[in-house]
Amino acid sequence: MSEFDPDYKSARVRPSPNCGERKDGRKPDMLILHYTGMPTAEAALDWLCTEQSQVSSHYFVDEAGTVTQLLPESARAWHAGKSCWKGETDINSASIGIEIANPGHEAGSPPFETVQIQSVIALCQDVIERNAIPAERVLAHSDIAPMRKQDPGEKFPWGLLHQEGIGHWVEPLPVGGGRFFQEGDAGQPVEALQTMLALYGYAVLVDGAFNAETAAAIRAFQRHFRPERVDGIADASTIGTLHKLLTALPTVA
Repeated sequence: MSEFDPDYKSARVRPSPNCGERKDGRKPDMLILHYTGMPTAEAALDWLCTEQSQVSSHYFVDEAGTVTQLLPESARAWHAGKSCWKGETDINSASIGIEIANPGHEAGSPPFETVQIQSVIALCQDVIERNAIPAERVLAHSDIAPMRKQDPGEKFPWGLLHQEGIGHWVEPLPVGGGRFFQEGDAGQPVEALQTMLALYGYAVLVDGAFNAETAAAIRAFQRHFRPERVDGIADASTIGTLHKLLTALPTVA
């Protein structure tokens, strides 16, 4: 990729060679947030801009809040990998990707920097407005690839972003007692839970068997929407929060 003018006017440009064309001229209507999961921001940015890596994103935000655009938004970045949302599997063609410098779970999940999150908020607001991205299609990498990914993780402040008009969110129900479902359970209540997850967008098979795939989807859901406890167990708080989110989805006229 040669030099280009940034879509986000506050961004500096560092082109990445890792890109392609969006399938069938697909216009992006999803925004996917990642953490880099590497020890330093410099190493992560170098990796995203190295042909050997075969990965990229549209934007990169370092700890100081500096925004770098690696590809024009019209290009298909290679950030989502094998993933699915609402039955759609070519997420790279459908989305814009933002990598946020943070070493992630392997480094103990350090908090994101305040100035960094402020820059992420401003960038997301701009991307969403220009591309008319619906709130419910602003997602975590873990949402679209729950068996493989954990980022940007339970420390990412989704509730704060929602206060600034970014993403779909409801106040999670408090963690407490009550009935729960976990891996190995089966039956109609599990099938109902899987149906709710699938309706929201998660790629789960609705078969009434609480398997590893369902547990991974629950963990991804918890990381994004009920981060107080991430254990893959569908307790009353998790199920109630999922129901609230489904109820709050916009209706299609």
